Order: sequence, then C-alpha cells, then structure tokens
Amino acid sequence: MSYHRIVKSVQSSSQHVFLSAAAACVLSLGSAPAHADDYDATLKDIQSTMGGVPSFVKQFPKTGLPGAWAEVKAIELSDKTALPPKVKSLISLAVAAQIPCTYCIWSDTQDAKRAGATDEEIEEAVAMAALTRHWSTIFNGMQVDFDTFKKEMGGQ
Repeated sequence: MSYHRIVKSVQSSSQHVFLSAAAACVLSLGSAPAHADDYDATLKDIQSTMGGVPSFVKQFPKTGLPGAWAEVKAIELSDKTALPPKVKSLISLAVAAQIPCTYCIWSDTQDAKRAGATDEEIEEAVAMAALTRHWSTIFNGMQVDFDTFKKEMGGQ
C-alpha cells in the first residue's frame, strides 16, 4: 500500500490504536523528559500526516505524545512492516471486538475495508476472535493441564 493511501486511511480512521500505542509508549518512556520542541514538532507531523490534529491528541499528556506518535507511525502506518495494512486492521478488529472498544471496532472496520478486506474477511476475523475466546475460557476454566495439551496437540 502506498504511503499516500495509508495517510488517507489514517485521516478518516478513529483514534483507538493511537491511544493504545500512546498508553504503551507512556509506560515504556517512564520518566523520560519531553521538551516543548518535541511536542510542537509532533503536532506538526500529525498535521502533515493526517491533514489535521484530532482533538483527542491535545488531551493526551504532552510528555508522551512524541513517543506514542513515533510508535504509531513505525508500526500501524508504515507499509514497511512484516504485516500488510489489511492484516494489521483485521488483527486489531479482532482484538477490539474482544475488549470491546466501540471506537476501535468502527475504526478498524473502516481501515480494513480501505485496505481491501471483504465483508467475509471482516466477519471471519471477528469469528476467530470469538472462537479463540471461547476455547480459552474452556481450557482455563477447566484447568486443562498445559503439558498434556501441548503433547496431545503435537508439541513436545
């Protein structure tokens, strides 16, 4: 997917992944100081990339924004990662359906469609999330022995 198409995708998508990445980044940054110049440069980059700065961005802690934005650009918005945009959107949608996060579900569905996902692929991603959650509940609730499980499923 071209950078231009990714930017267009970002311009109309919800902010959930940004918030998730930002939260993770804040945790990883710890007490790393952020400077006003870093914050201002980040706002300019968001403006340039997205064609605007969503209002929630200004609610985010200034010290965490530069790192959070860098993470979003490096993973979610990059077309130079191991996963193509459609796959990233489908994974994120499946996770969002389990959280559940209305913002994420809407955004990831839009992103997946823009990246070429069919309705059938979107439905299957959500069904896979449900199936995984279902069996996880059974395995954990019944306290299935993990070593026996691995052996019976073809592991060592």
